Amino acid sequence: MSKTWRAWFKQRYHQWVNRRLPAARKIRLNNNRLFIFPTRAGFLFGLVLLLLWLVATNFENNLVFGATFLLSAMFVVAIFHTFLNLSGLLIEAGHSHPCFCGGAAEFGILLSQKGHRYRDNILLRYPKSDQKTVSLPGTELAAVSLAVTADKRGWFEPGRVTLETRYPLGLIRCWTYLDLNMRELVYPRPINARGQPISVASGQGTNEIAGGREDFRSLEKHRPGEPHSHIAWKHYAREQGLHTKHFADPMDEEVWLDWEAFQGMDEEARLSRLCGWLLELSAGTALYGLRMPGVEILPSRGEIHRVSILRELALFNLPDQVQS
Repeated sequence: MSKTWRAWFKQRYHQWVNRRLPAARKIRLNNNRLFIFPTRAGFLFGLVLLLLWLVATNFENNLVFGATFLLSAMFVVAIFHTFLNLSGLLIEAGHSHPCFCGGAAEFGILLSQKGHRYRDNILLRYPKSDQKTVSLPGTELAAVSLAVTADKRGWFEPGRVTLETRYPLGLIRCWTYLDLNMRELVYPRPINARGQPISVASGQGTNEIAGGREDFRSLEKHRPGEPHSHIAWKHYAREQGLHTKHFADPMDEEVWLDWEAFQGMDEEARLSRLCGWLLELSAGTALYGLRMPGVEILPSRGEIHRVSILRELALFNLPDQVQS
């Protein structure tokens, strides 16, 4: 029963927040968008004030009365300073960067103000991100980037970002929840598909894919994690340093990333392996295309071509996500 009540309360609370704070790419913080409440330290401070007032009243001690009034005035002033630390800020959606499934998508947020008010210790965080602190020490603009972990491919929305401050004394917490209407693509988790068959179209020449086993390509300085079988031991014996042999596999000029090349695997496994092959091919000079059910992209190369294929892989068979 308690879980039912918590779920009902959470649903009603989110409905109220969505009405109170609608989504927008640019939001000015004002009285209707800010919440303020004492912190635990603030409640303890209020309890101390109450005890001081009781002591001053019972013993008719003017010194304790004076301390009580002074501390009460500090508490009231702290309320205004904490509120004004956020009030009037303009929050805007910045640039966002896609990621692969299991990685972190970055979302940029811009904070700006009119004038040169000193604002300090403003915390920002998404539900699945680490918090960051930003200050505007008399400047008009500050930028912050939050990395949010994405565990599913497709369009990813980070949710509402929380802005809060407890400046200057930590007795009062002022905060808000903002939906900046941001989203970013999450590509399938890349998996190395070496050893799996792929479709190759005949071309006029050949290209190479790095990381192969047939033709010697280069000799480079050894990096930790590289296989010991590729180490150039003769160079090492001549005291020329530790180097690793790198090989390449010959491949025809046009390569098809074919859905049917990974038969027997489920949908996500196929997409992950196609994504892994794509990243390897895009690092070389081969022309590559994509064949999937209902999708065919002719072989080409370049960043635009790479991104278009990644987009198809990210949104494949997700009818509820509009490709915009």
